[in-house]
Amino acid sequence: MNVTGIDCHILLVPEYSVAANSSAQDNLVVEVHADNGLTGIGETDTNPWVAKACIEAPGTHVMGQGLKEMLLGRDPEDVETIWWDLYNGSKMTGRRGALICAMGAIDMALWDLRAKARDVPVHRLLDDPARDFITPYASLLPDGKTIAEYGDSLLYKLTTARDLGYRAAKLEICINGPYSHNGLQEDDALGVAMVEACRKAVGPDFTLMVDVAYSWPDRETALRVIQQLAPLDIFFLETPLDIDDLEGHAWLQERSPIPLAAGEWQNTHFEFEDLALRGKLDILQPDIGRVGGFTPAMKVRDLAARTNRLIVPHCWKTGIGIAASAHFAAVSPMCPYIEFLPANLSESALRQELTHDEIRLEDGVIPLPRQPGLGVELNRTALERYKVG
Repeated sequence: MNVTGIDCHILLVPEYSVAANSSAQDNLVVEVHADNGLTGIGETDTNPWVAKACIEAPGTHVMGQGLKEMLLGRDPEDVETIWWDLYNGSKMTGRRGALICAMGAIDMALWDLRAKARDVPVHRLLDDPARDFITPYASLLPDGKTIAEYGDSLLYKLTTARDLGYRAAKLEICINGPYSHNGLQEDDALGVAMVEACRKAVGPDFTLMVDVAYSWPDRETALRVIQQLAPLDIFFLETPLDIDDLEGHAWLQERSPIPLAAGEWQNTHFEFEDLALRGKLDILQPDIGRVGGFTPAMKVRDLAARTNRLIVPHCWKTGIGIAASAHFAAVSPMCPYIEFLPANLSESALRQELTHDEIRLEDGVIPLPRQPGLGVELNRTALERYKVG
């Protein structure tokens, strides 16, 4: 089996908003074709125009080769070697950032392709299953352009998720800081009040997480608000500080009454070593597309095992990425949850329409995937409807 071609599809919802704290509005979907007639699919969560250029641009020297030209003719069974060849061959251009995200879509597609060739689900190639099912948490970004609308939307989405059978949810409290939703800049007390209202609505037995999207300007502010949230029994607090402030994260981790989580933006397992060993984060959150694919994600899993940390993979895209997270979680005993963006609670048409045969919630959990590959297929009608490049 050899790679014969790679297609890159840039997708964009027509009603996208640059003020939104949501990367589910666009996508880069990659299809890797083989000479046996099979196709693997992958996606990544970064600027899709930039990632496509990283794949298709030609190289001019050995330190900055093009990903596509290095991939063509290769055997997907050599996925580990391919990953390192792409990484090293593009090192002057890449190493981190959008090129690693592009590699993530390719690597995801290669694992899908080789699992389809063997007629087994991807997780069977990754490792032995660590569990019989996967527990998702509903990831909830409210709608609304005022703080009142935001709070009402959050409560509606949370109680709807509970009624749909979810046992856990993450509250996106993106009401201030550099990445606030729809330009909101509100006092942290209002965010704490939202979480209090949510806890009251779902009761003590429902698991809640909180994501503040790097909102706090310093470690002292973060600690003050976290201490106010602590009585509400929060499973983890996500991205409290600027992601490059590893010293601040380490300081905060030593004092925080709530476990701290981060890693959605990290590229390669090397960055997770910094996050775990220097930043001392309690919970690592690799995004399969952004980290560079399954190949480095498995190294993050091994890092978590060595350092006694939990993993909760990030995913804010479509059924492709959710399936990737599910396969990864299936073989990761330190992974209690995966992020799950419910299609019927998302404003993104891509999340709602792009895939068929999507992994589904049954009694609050996701059974282990059984279909070959990732177990999802592209909706070609939606692909063409939202394709812009």
